[in-house]
Amino acid sequence: MSDVGMIRAKELAATIASASWNEFLEMESRYADDPRKQVQSALSKARRRLEKEQREKDRVLGMYQLQRTLGGEGVVLGVDEVGRGAVAGPLTVAAVALPTDMPVWGINDSKQLSPSRREALAQQIEQVAHAVGISHVPPEEIDAMGMAAALRKAMREAIANTGVDPDCVLIDGNPMHIHERETCVVKGDAKIACIAAASIVAKVTRDALMVAYDALYPEYHLGECKGYASSEHIEAIRQHGLCPIHRVSFCGNIVETPRLF
Repeated sequence: MSDVGMIRAKELAATIASASWNEFLEMESRYADDPRKQVQSALSKARRRLEKEQREKDRVLGMYQLQRTLGGEGVVLGVDEVGRGAVAGPLTVAAVALPTDMPVWGINDSKQLSPSRREALAQQIEQVAHAVGISHVPPEEIDAMGMAAALRKAMREAIANTGVDPDCVLIDGNPMHIHERETCVVKGDAKIACIAAASIVAKVTRDALMVAYDALYPEYHLGECKGYASSEHIEAIRQHGLCPIHRVSFCGNIVETPRLF
């Protein structure tokens, strides 16, 4: 009896759905003329799935290739920040050195990832990274020195906190003039592996801080808004005034009253 007669369509479709590329190519050749709609549908879906997976793999490998192209084969740090536009909480910067022979699949600009995916990737990054450095600039320092100076300070500290002497520092955004070996890449968090890693680590680290602050100041919805000016956060500021982790210099158009804590 032929394969078509021996294997029920439902069983065959389930096998095709979980096939690797090599397995799929063999089954596609074998069952290309199978008359059953369920089998042909499974073949089409499997090809789309595998092509999508290949595109994602190529995207990630391209991020590592650009890291090598711009940074070379030495110690390359990716640097990125989170919290620049928030009205509460710190500015956080992370610096990460990734090996190029152990890709973190799924790595991307942190803004393109769900919270659960960011957390899972952050754990993987911590496991494989050669070095990780983090720096926080608290609200009162941001108010005192301004965001530009705070960002430069945080980047220098994050690089120093890695404990390595980098051969190249790849920074997301415009030139910062904070390291003699820096190279800046606009939208680098979506283009270069180590910068994407830094964006993920910075985001996950700062989000955890804001959730902790939410327990101290629950009226401001910090666990949800992470310190950004959501409508609920703005309304809470207008009702309760400013708490110790608000950036006074960022809140002038929201409320004129001083801190109430």
